[in-house]
Amino acid sequence: MIAAVLQLPSIGMSSTKLYHYVRIAHKKNVKVLVLGEYLLNSFFKELETMSVAMIKEQSEHQTKILKELSLTYAMTIIAPLIIVKKKQLYKSIVKFSPTSTSYYYQQILINYPHWNEAKFFANETTFLKAPMVFSVEGFKFAVMSGFEMHVDKLWAMASSKNVDAVIVPSVSTFESAPRWKNLAQMRAFTHNCYVLRANRIGEYKENEYTWQFYGDSFLIDPSGDVINELGNKEELMIVELSHSEVIEAKKNWGFRELNTKY
Repeated sequence: MIAAVLQLPSIGMSSTKLYHYVRIAHKKNVKVLVLGEYLLNSFFKELETMSVAMIKEQSEHQTKILKELSLTYAMTIIAPLIIVKKKQLYKSIVKFSPTSTSYYYQQILINYPHWNEAKFFANETTFLKAPMVFSVEGFKFAVMSGFEMHVDKLWAMASSKNVDAVIVPSVSTFESAPRWKNLAQMRAFTHNCYVLRANRIGEYKENEYTWQFYGDSFLIDPSGDVINELGNKEELMIVELSHSEVIEAKKNWGFRELNTKY
């Protein structure tokens, strides 16, 4: 399975870079392309000051483009998007495939005083459901948001679906890079699956402080080793994932069987 991460800053209404990089990915036989959070929409702190109409226009424009790209290049594209329904905003991750479009509405949103998505968005608060799961050419993926990566129950649900890889679009900032990598390595190892993380780059300035989005998108294998990673620049990372490597890790470590047995 050939997959890719497109590491970009927020692109707003522009689509030029999407067309450019999707064409490159297609030539490399990429079947699944992943984008980071707040890449197709403005960053959360900017959304707080934008009109709902403007946010809706932004999302609908990018939805049209991604449907077209997915169909034209026979590629599944995983893209975080803000969805507007009845003038309310919902944080979602959308799976664009050549034949359908599916939505995963983030279940657990960040709720810190300086960054309170839970208060801003209208996402429903209810019992946890399994993350989005889909297959491409027999390779099974789960999708969860960056913040949800911290939640044990979601990982247990994903593991129970016997997934080969977990896709994690994120928007990590500040000095969190080492913690993020450690967390992802632990999740990949204890669940014996790949973790493909897509983080955005760029910055947001708030008064005299700058929020720096540092990139560091990566692929971690089912034994918890980092096998591909990016820096803090605009880049396309193309990776190969092996179903047989997942099977071998499950056989060697047996963590999934322990989780179901006890």
